Amino acid sequence: MNYNKNFKQIKSVLFGIAVGDALGVPVEFNSRETIAQNPVTDMIGYGTYNLPKGTWSDDSSLTFCLAEALTKDFDLQAIGGNFVRWFYENYWTARGEVFDIGIATKEAIERLSKGERPDLAGNFEESSNGNGSLMRMLPLLFYVKNKPINERYQITKQVSSITHAHIRSVIACFYYLEFAKQILEGYDKFETYRLLQSSIPEFLKSLSINPNEISLFDRLFKGNIFELPENEIQSSGYVLYTLEASIWCLLTTDNYHDAVLKAVNLGSDTDTTAAVTGGLAGLLYGFDSIPPDWLQNLARFNDIENLASRMSNNL
Repeated sequence: MNYNKNFKQIKSVLFGIAVGDALGVPVEFNSRETIAQNPVTDMIGYGTYNLPKGTWSDDSSLTFCLAEALTKDFDLQAIGGNFVRWFYENYWTARGEVFDIGIATKEAIERLSKGERPDLAGNFEESSNGNGSLMRMLPLLFYVKNKPINERYQITKQVSSITHAHIRSVIACFYYLEFAKQILEGYDKFETYRLLQSSIPEFLKSLSINPNEISLFDRLFKGNIFELPENEIQSSGYVLYTLEASIWCLLTTDNYHDAVLKAVNLGSDTDTTAAVTGGLAGLLYGFDSIPPDWLQNLARFNDIENLASRMSNNL
């Protein structure tokens, strides 16, 4: 793939995530009902963390830590090392401080800092299925996109397991990257949704994964999630809900602006739902679809653009 096309796609993903994240930060933890009284229609500042407009959170920071590692050869140790630098040294933070981190991610980073192997650092417990690996996963698409499905899955599993090692989190990350891969290849979003309904369950069954785990994804694998009303879409920090909500937001809107605002206005884990939605919407609609005034307000715009350029040079 030529550098320019690669650069544009990586840039669309990185900014798609960061803008969605920054839109959600000021209202994180607010309920859907509270937000409905004053819906988010634009990028605002302050709110939950009392931070200026355009501040993104751990979702983007850890995405950029992964992307940074991918500017060189793929190395789990380097990815884990970047996460440690973020938490302890404020590396790749929006404004020089870490202000938001999930429990499972924090525990995994503490284990990494003590020398744990990256693919064993994440928690394997069923109770540890927050959205902390899903939210940072999308840059990996550009490394795995031309590899066979088995290899795509194994690499995704390794990268998720740095913080979230349970099979449910792994499946969610894998689905997300497979969806993005189809978009990258020019498939329509509904065509992609249909394709994955047959290809992913089939593949997961071939790995002898617990059928009960696979069936948890049935609203995506068997249903038409885009036909569900908003009150049947949940937006907490649970990985399956974040994945469902982001696909729902993508499939029930037709542009970047509406997709990410819809995600934010679902309430609860607003920054992550919008970041996960924003990554796909950025890829689908392109960098130019992101409102310019949102980009102008975004923290570290030039650094993110430079990261996209360096990542493009290596992949």
